[in-house]
Amino acid sequence: MPRLLFVHAHPDDETLTCGITMAHHVARGDEVHVLTCTLGEEGEVIPPGLAHLEGDPDDPLGPYRHGELGRALSRLGVTGHVLGADPGEGRLSRFRDSGMAGSAAAARPEAFAAADLDLLGTLVADVVRELQPDVVVTYDEHGGYRHPDHVQAHRATRRALQLLADPELPRRTYEILTPLGWAREDRAWLQAAETALLDTTSWWGEQELGTDSPAAPSLRVPATDDAFPPSVVDDDLVSHVVIDDAARAAKNDALRAHATQVIVASEDVHALSNLVAARTTAREGFRQVEPRTWQPTGRRGADLLD
Repeated sequence: MPRLLFVHAHPDDETLTCGITMAHHVARGDEVHVLTCTLGEEGEVIPPGLAHLEGDPDDPLGPYRHGELGRALSRLGVTGHVLGADPGEGRLSRFRDSGMAGSAAAARPEAFAAADLDLLGTLVADVVRELQPDVVVTYDEHGGYRHPDHVQAHRATRRALQLLADPELPRRTYEILTPLGWAREDRAWLQAAETALLDTTSWWGEQELGTDSPAAPSLRVPATDDAFPPSVVDDDLVSHVVIDDAARAAKNDALRAHATQVIVASEDVHALSNLVAARTTAREGFRQVEPRTWQPTGRRGADLLD
């Protein structure tokens, strides 16, 4: 049975970027694993009834998001691992969410982005040796959108592959990218979307809102000239795509499990705490790279095992 390993920075990243691909490969009968590097303690909580989790010095948001991650992966049929976790010691994660560059969280000694790269590489390599995946997937060098933990997850994965012996390397390695043509299509679709698809009222009513809760938030549609993140690249730089309409329901179910971080307005639209609408499509893109040099292989395919 083919085995795939996805390396991500925080809970919800796996579903937002690779939910279609994971559900697709699970449906094929493949074994899918996710390695999460932190518990997302610096996440911005959306539902007012859970706002007490954010900014608490005891970090209750981390364990809560660990639970969200478990529910999301269960809905996708995926096995989860957390980097440096030690259940015997009651430790859910060894490293902490670093927040954005320059934040107080980034200066904490347990911040993932500040951790020694050889240590991180060794820990990720241990997971790869244990699982022996055929495929390893993580972010590009920009971490998708330049979040320090995403960039560090990329670096840690690259270092791990450098530390492995040749027989231990995965057969295929990928970075997550989005074709510019898709990004433009999705933005145009959002600008033309019916108001009902952007309405958060139904999702809002499902949350733990508490008393005197505010009205459901309104989503903002990106403007035509808003910048795309650096992981949106020219179409010809994307070597492999996964397109699976049947997987979209599983992705949406998993997104709903991440309720502190993600609004699922409809089957077609979701948003994060910035309330910027994003289209929930049935397609995801990747580029195959050499595991040691991270140079493109030039190969192309329809899914990660094609």
